[in-house]
Amino acid sequence: MSGKRIAVVGTGANGGAIAADMTNAGFDVTCIEQWPAHVEAIRERGIIVRTPQGEETVTELRIHHLCEVAELRRPFDLVYLVTKAYDARWHSELIKSVLAPDGLAVGLQNGMTLDDMADVLGPERTFASAIEIAGNCFEPGVVERQTPPAGTWFALGPYDEHSPGERVEELAEPLRSAGAVEPTDDPRSSKWMKLVANAAEMLPSAILGVPLVEALHVEGMRDVMDAAGTEALDTALALGNKIVPMFGQEGIDDLPPERYSAALLDAVLAGWSLESTKVAVLQDWLKGRKGEGEEMSGLVVREQERLGGDAPVNRMLVELSRRVESGELEPRLENAPLMLEMFQTEGRVK
Repeated sequence: MSGKRIAVVGTGANGGAIAADMTNAGFDVTCIEQWPAHVEAIRERGIIVRTPQGEETVTELRIHHLCEVAELRRPFDLVYLVTKAYDARWHSELIKSVLAPDGLAVGLQNGMTLDDMADVLGPERTFASAIEIAGNCFEPGVVERQTPPAGTWFALGPYDEHSPGERVEELAEPLRSAGAVEPTDDPRSSKWMKLVANAAEMLPSAILGVPLVEALHVEGMRDVMDAAGTEALDTALALGNKIVPMFGQEGIDDLPPERYSAALLDAVLAGWSLESTKVAVLQDWLKGRKGEGEEMSGLVVREQERLGGDAPVNRMLVELSRRVESGELEPRLENAPLMLEMFQTEGRVK
């Protein structure tokens, strides 16, 4: 083992599984978590990780409440931030005081959190990652992991030219306990390509309140998803990002842009979606929390506006998601006719 002190900040569905894998592999892991009941359950009996095959492992974790970070005295060499995208900046501020001056941090999140992290922690300590992992956590202390380490994937690379790219292996070694790690010199493009898949899958299925696979069975919904993904890809390319290999899928980056976003969604469906898999936004809504729609489809809309363009399908989806979060709509299948009507008018919100 590397002997480095590791912090996993955020131990929900993904962070909990990753922290358990690293701990079981012998790494020195400390967890920091904002859900009080989750912390107390893990302290009492360890974290329980269950798989769709009925397997169950229990791992003792060293875990702290957020308020206990001020009590930590020894700095961390490596920090893995596994929180919601909208929480990335303030969690970076929280962990800044306990990250070693020569320490490294990486966000294992959806959305484009790398700039917030680098702004707080400095480019010289910031790496970025695109991730593919599925799971849920509704009960304190219990993670339902839907993709095992053999099916989990991370692209990992330096934030920019000021980051010590030669040190990528320091972050990669512990992370390989949880899945395959693919080093990249262009993690920004990788994160945008993941956002292309997120734009296609997240809000359309969440607004319908059903698992992703079930949402695809709704007539017309695949057209909505493909259009949202295509808008996200057009935005990514307009910003100077590149189409890059994703999820370990060979040849997918050789596809023309008009086919790439659909192929990404197909890869997610084939490799990371069970019949019961609910996207992260829907899981948040079911818990009474805000989702990350603003950090995914909302980002596509904002970047297009900045470029002088438009992303009408993503704009329509963001508007519907805001209506769900305000309580005006419930996430349910009965929203399909409204979504399709708005889609057929090119996403123009009425």
